[in-house]
Amino acid sequence: MTNLPCVIDAKAKLAECPRWDEINECLYFVDIDSFELHAFDTKNNRHDIRKFDEAIGCFSLTKEGGFIAALRSGVYTFESFNAELKPYWLADYDQETTRFNDGRCDFNGRFLAGTMYSPKDAFKGALHQFSKGENKVLDQAAWTSNGLAFSPDGKTMYYSDTPNHVVYQFDYDMGTGEASNKRDFIRFPHGNGRPDGAAVDSEGNYWSALYQGQRIVKISPQGNILEEYPVPAIYPTMVAFGGKDMKTLFISTCRGAHSEEELKDYPQAGGIFAMDVTTPGLIEARFDQ
Repeated sequence: MTNLPCVIDAKAKLAECPRWDEINECLYFVDIDSFELHAFDTKNNRHDIRKFDEAIGCFSLTKEGGFIAALRSGVYTFESFNAELKPYWLADYDQETTRFNDGRCDFNGRFLAGTMYSPKDAFKGALHQFSKGENKVLDQAAWTSNGLAFSPDGKTMYYSDTPNHVVYQFDYDMGTGEASNKRDFIRFPHGNGRPDGAAVDSEGNYWSALYQGQRIVKISPQGNILEEYPVPAIYPTMVAFGGKDMKTLFISTCRGAHSEEELKDYPQAGGIFAMDVTTPGLIEARFDQ
C-alpha cells in the first residue's frame, strides 16, 4: 500500500474518465454504475453530481464549454453541466449486451468512444469516431474498449482491450481521422493487472491504470515499463493529468468490485487519488465537430 492522498473520497461504484478542465480548474469524472457525472471545483472545494437515467461511459468537454457524452443509448451533447441532453447519435447495437466505456477527443476535436460487450464471448467491442454528425467505426475487435490516448504529435493512437491484457498502437492521421497499421504495443501477463484507462504525458510516455493490479505503470513510447506506482485500491481504472502545471496525476478507482473484507484494507476505494509527477501531461482536447 502507498500513501497517495485521496483528494475526492467519492466511494463511487465505478469511477472512470477523470478529465481536467484547465480553464475552470475543475476535475470531472463519471461513476458508470451509478449513472453519474461528477464535477469537483478545486478552487471552491465544491463537488456537484448529475444523475442520468442510464450508464454514462465517458465524455469530453466542448470548445463552447459544454459536454459530449457517450451513454448506453447513444451519444449526446449538453450545453452546461445540468442542461438538457441533445441526441447526437443513437445506438444501433444491442443495449442489453453493449454500452459505451472509454473515450476522448483527438487533437482535431473528433470524439472517439469505445464500447464493451458484456458477455465477453465474442470480439464485439467497437471504437467509434464521431465527427460532423457522422459515426465511423475505427476498430471492432475488443471485448472491452479502453486506454484510448494519442501521442503528443497525434500520429499514434493507443487503444486497450482490458480483459485480454493488451494495449494496441495504430498509425493515426489527424487530418483525415483514419486509423491504420494496428499492432501490439504491450501485453501484460495474466494475474497481475489488466490495462484499463490511460493518458499520455508531454514526452510521449503512456500511463496505464492496471485494473486488479493495484498500480499505475509508466510505459515508454517503445513499450518498455519505466516506472510503477502502487495505488491504495485493488482496482484503479484510469488516470488523467491536471493541476495548474499539468503535473498532477489523478487516478480514479472502483469500489464495487471489492469485497467487504477488502474494503477494510482499502476504505477509500472508489475515490480519486492524486500524485505529483515530474513530466507534465497534455491538455485535454475538446470536441469541435
